[in-house]
Amino acid sequence: MSDRIVVDPITRIEGHLRIEAKVENGVITNAFSSGTMFRGIEKILQGRDPRDAWYITQRFCGVCTTVHSIASIRAVENALDIKIPFNAELIRNIIMGSQCIQDHVIHFYHLHALDWVDIVSALSADPAKTAQLQQSISDWKYSGETYFKSVQDRLKAFVATGRLGPFSNAYWGHSAYKLPPEANLMAAAHYLQALEIQKEIIKIHAVLGSKNPHPQTFLVGGMAIPIDPNSQNALNADKIAMMQEYNKIAKEFVEKVYIPDVLAVAPFYLDWAGIGAGHKNYMSYGEYPETQKGYPEDMWLPAGIIKGGDLSNIIEVDQSKIAEDCAHSWYADKTARHPYDGASDKNYTGPKPPYDFLDVEQSYSYVKAPRYEGEPMEVGPLARVLVAYAKGHKEIKPVVDAVLSKLGAGPEALFSTLGRTAARAIETLVMTARVDKWIGELAESIKGGDYSIHAGEKWEPDSWPKSAKGYGWHEAPRGALGHWIVIEDGAIKNYQAVVPSTWNAGPMDTGDVHGPYEQALIGTPIADPDKPLEILRTIHSFDPCLACAVHVVDEKGVERSKVKIL
Repeated sequence: MSDRIVVDPITRIEGHLRIEAKVENGVITNAFSSGTMFRGIEKILQGRDPRDAWYITQRFCGVCTTVHSIASIRAVENALDIKIPFNAELIRNIIMGSQCIQDHVIHFYHLHALDWVDIVSALSADPAKTAQLQQSISDWKYSGETYFKSVQDRLKAFVATGRLGPFSNAYWGHSAYKLPPEANLMAAAHYLQALEIQKEIIKIHAVLGSKNPHPQTFLVGGMAIPIDPNSQNALNADKIAMMQEYNKIAKEFVEKVYIPDVLAVAPFYLDWAGIGAGHKNYMSYGEYPETQKGYPEDMWLPAGIIKGGDLSNIIEVDQSKIAEDCAHSWYADKTARHPYDGASDKNYTGPKPPYDFLDVEQSYSYVKAPRYEGEPMEVGPLARVLVAYAKGHKEIKPVVDAVLSKLGAGPEALFSTLGRTAARAIETLVMTARVDKWIGELAESIKGGDYSIHAGEKWEPDSWPKSAKGYGWHEAPRGALGHWIVIEDGAIKNYQAVVPSTWNAGPMDTGDVHGPYEQALIGTPIADPDKPLEILRTIHSFDPCLACAVHVVDEKGVERSKVKIL
């Protein structure tokens, strides 16, 4: 028996994503990922001042805005050979690190948890047993029976209103949910707590960037936030203390809630350590410079490429070997091009709505298909953790070993949907400690009398060469992000951004080789084609981002079910 199902759009992500899958005898045998929205900001940048690009590229996304700022600025600094002061590197590290922590917390609890947690089941839980469960996994301050009873009462009152918002319909009661009611109630409580915690974490951006999202203080050559211990309008001891307190709140939550939750939930879903591996090709650009040499040298998280899951052979990343294939993408130029020569002239050739299925033999996505030496690469927390683990990273390797030991699994278990989820939690844990270190180093630098924040040199266009090109990389929460810029006569001639979800969500290439999303779905068991929860689990493990509605259609074009999520 075969079925072709469509989930469009995928919910609890940012943007518009359509997944088509062929299911035979309860297993996905083929899958196709389609980005259905054209962005086009690269074309908007042409002819503009390169120093303004960071501010415009933030608008690629309303969720991870800081990541495009830093990638854009690094591209311009690379093109013009600008080295920034170490204080500016530290401030950038703190901003990007706190973004990573907040993003991962939001992803696990608010975007991904409902793939594993049955909220309806929590309504029948015993609060006393939930309290016992909580106390058995950590000494988190919210662990009493009365507290969990109050959460359950809130959930019941919410259900009684009949206005369920993000909890309406979904796949509650699905046979793939395995947690007992008490674990579901505990997770529901933590879902609500995480809503409050993430607000505290990101206040660091308000201190260093004036606001979030779209911070205001990035600047080619450094940062635009002044340092002055004697001014309340500048970075001073009070603001350093504020950032330390915000990070302390994040660290406590990650250590006492996030990590224990992952370790408590994972044993119920260990079969997912063997599902969703994909190509087992991973790439990390490396991130967080920690010495006066600055980016891209001496980075805390190492760069590297893993092919076919071989952790014994880490390959150096060479940007010249990157190209974007458009054979199955809705663009006029189908030629595989390096980003310096990239083109973004859209050419939609797909079916006109209403339609049942895309013509996957032709073009079927606005997402391009990036390749490294012709091969697809998965990017994200799993890629970063695997590269760091393979290189013996002194903070990451012990945590990975401890988690694997607790789960009774080897490193190969990380090549999976569950592995992506675990890697994101591990990265969040080590990041909270590192952000605290960077804040302390910045405080010591200021205490030592170093107030430098901007290079100053090469700011004016008359000091630039007639033509220049450069690239800026950043390991965003979702993975390897790259911006490439070509400058001519002081203006942007060409600009291309290859973002993490381009690497992961891209369609097939010229050789009909699937992208990471697609390959990861192949082989996934589907318990109920009318409720393809398993598709959401693997796709969400990559962390695309936001939600609208889900439609599931069979190959005859008949609507089988519809789930609206506001």
